Amino acid sequence: MISMIVRRFFQLVFLLFGISFLVFSSMYLAPGDPASMIAGPTATESDLEAIRDNLGLNDSFLTQYGNYLAGIFQGDLGYSYQTKQSVAEAISIRFPNTFKLAVASMIVAVIIGIFAGLISALKHNSWLDVTSTTFALGGISIPNFWLGSLLILVFSVNLQWLPVAGLADPWYTVEGMKQLILPAITLGTGSAAMIARMVRSSMLEVVRADYVRTARAKGVKEGQVIWIHTLKNAMIPVITVIGLNFGALLGGTIITEKVFAINGVGRLMIDAIAARDFPMVQGSVLLVATLFVLVNLIVDIVYTYVDPRIKFQ
Repeated sequence: MISMIVRRFFQLVFLLFGISFLVFSSMYLAPGDPASMIAGPTATESDLEAIRDNLGLNDSFLTQYGNYLAGIFQGDLGYSYQTKQSVAEAISIRFPNTFKLAVASMIVAVIIGIFAGLISALKHNSWLDVTSTTFALGGISIPNFWLGSLLILVFSVNLQWLPVAGLADPWYTVEGMKQLILPAITLGTGSAAMIARMVRSSMLEVVRADYVRTARAKGVKEGQVIWIHTLKNAMIPVITVIGLNFGALLGGTIITEKVFAINGVGRLMIDAIAARDFPMVQGSVLLVATLFVLVNLIVDIVYTYVDPRIKFQ
């Protein structure tokens, strides 16, 4: 286990190095001039040149990238072109909102997905199975901005049960939980649909296994057959889907944060792209990539607890 973690850690370093190069290259080649965005439409050419020199934009690509890497190794992600704020500080302020939203969405997805998948598998080819499958298809197909707007219209505007937008109060307060409900449902529906489909297909495969038939032949209670013999062995591919979806949720909250006016990393990233704020974009993407890889590492570790037969070579 330790050797696997060390090996994956070194893979993480090389992977993040490659990601940083791709992101930096994309920002370097992207159209638009950050100096023009900073100086405004009335700036003269001499003003623009002074800004470019100050930001190092006139340096060669390798020089700029080398300076960027040197800053990362020192824990410095740079400073925003627009606000002059430290990128690390700006992200640290916004990240808790994104993390709360991703965790709440994942809880919604896991509860709904596992329940719907179990019902669908245990009632195979019944109307419950058809309903669950239809739900899964709809959950994957419905765009977040449409579902979020619909939930706001129904539960915030018409019924006035839940707040329209924002995520200002602590999550453990009643008001904070109310603020999380609609965005968590909006973001978690697609993941719930994928988890439900995976649980259904995995359960249908495991339930036909010889050891399940043997357990039933020995007179084991049906509840024990389902929860101990069937579900646990069917969870390996489901854990993979949950891990990948959680990693994706950490970096895929942009639309939901926009719809519900949540000050998270996703919203920070899209605003920085529009403003050609390269350091902010690079820092945000690097954070999301790091979290995604770490989540996959955690998933690999969880495998050994779900199925001790798995060995990492």
